[in-house]
Amino acid sequence: MPDPAHRRCLVALTAALLLAPASAAPQSLASRAGDLVVMGGRLWDGATDASRPNPGILIRNGTILGVGSLATPYPAATVVRLDSGDFIMPGLFDLHAHYAVDLFGEGRVDEYTVNPVLFLANGVTSTFPAGEVDPEEARRGRERIAAGAVPGPRIYSSGPYWGTARPGWRHEAMTPDSIRKEAAWWALNGVAGFKAKGIRPDQLEALIDVAHAHGLTVTGHLDSGFRGTVNPRDAILMGIDRVEHFLGGAALPETRSAYASLEALDPDDPATAAALREQARLFVRHGAFFDATLTAYGYYADREPAVFTPWADEMAFLTPYARRVVEAGLPRRALEQFERIYYVKRRTLRAFHEAGATAQLTLGTDHPTWGEYLNGFSAHRELHAMVLAGIPNADALRAATVNGARALGVDARLGTVEPGKYADLVVVRGDPLTEITDTRNVRLVIRAGRAYDPAELLASVRGRLGPASEAEADWWKGELRLGR
Repeated sequence: MPDPAHRRCLVALTAALLLAPASAAPQSLASRAGDLVVMGGRLWDGATDASRPNPGILIRNGTILGVGSLATPYPAATVVRLDSGDFIMPGLFDLHAHYAVDLFGEGRVDEYTVNPVLFLANGVTSTFPAGEVDPEEARRGRERIAAGAVPGPRIYSSGPYWGTARPGWRHEAMTPDSIRKEAAWWALNGVAGFKAKGIRPDQLEALIDVAHAHGLTVTGHLDSGFRGTVNPRDAILMGIDRVEHFLGGAALPETRSAYASLEALDPDDPATAAALREQARLFVRHGAFFDATLTAYGYYADREPAVFTPWADEMAFLTPYARRVVEAGLPRRALEQFERIYYVKRRTLRAFHEAGATAQLTLGTDHPTWGEYLNGFSAHRELHAMVLAGIPNADALRAATVNGARALGVDARLGTVEPGKYADLVVVRGDPLTEITDTRNVRLVIRAGRAYDPAELLASVRGRLGPASEAEADWWKGELRLGR
């Protein structure tokens, strides 16, 4: 974090650039010792639909100092020279980035040694876990990253789940008053937002009140209103900031669960289409964001080849023992309900886009891995699924960058490549504005101004995820270790 004097300097510099007369000749920025200079390639800054030749990016103390004409030479600065086939963009933002692992089918645990490295190597520079299985282990993981012991993305803590997704949650005990007290404690102890799942209306209202009083956001895995649950429509009217998985509204009647309605949904039915449009417009009117998590259901479905065919040997990051355990359980049987939902959700996302709500779309992967596909690679699959659903490439990339920053309230410093923003960038080979799967070709990751070679990051954790032997297996069984 820049010190106050540095921040004042950045504000003054940015103001001077903005206030300079249009006729004034652009001033070259001079680098100095310790700076990072990125030259060459093409730049997509996240603010437009098009890329342009990179005019030069000057990074100092983890912050983008300038994008434009840079004075040469660059004494004592580190210079990264890219070629014409390289594409620079803001780092990816995963708003539903689980660090959870369930290799034995015996309950999730949070893993913060290998997972952070995999996220970073894939160009994911900011994450929100959207519900921590083991908040204490999550805290220790963030501390290791902050101390430089483990490379990783920015992790915006979500704390525990709010609702029946939290083991031991009892509705009768979690009164609005008790929720207010506990939520205030978490807000004062560093969480960046709250995640509701399996929550009741009065509980959600209390959670939103506390979050907003502390400048935090709330996201929710909601339902239809069936049996005391909360429909996303009602949550938006309460003031919720983000909704996950289901658009909600009249298309999900309170007479049955969201899953039951969604798998039978016909987006071509005129009444259903009208309900989807109206719900999308509600998101826009209230400034709420939608985290579609398309691929979260695809992992449990037929693993559509276009999206789920591996481009890397993800299981190579498991220990040899863990890989044998995982492979013994493959192939996994597709769940028919989730398969229907996977393809229906693609169509509802297209309806969301066509209703003019694309600026409210964010990217979240929601993949607590069982070992076949790993969390850190998931953002690329989600981007591909978005485009196959009909989202234009530039809009999908914005969902994965600036929209995520806006949704979490950190867009003043993240989400675009501009002076004054944190230097979180990813360089890929190709042009994702034309071919979205080019995001997989990560050549360089810059996080807080530090450049990482993704190949080196991946090599450092190959063969390290999971227990080394049966003697170490108990730690990886959430139901046993965490009493779930």
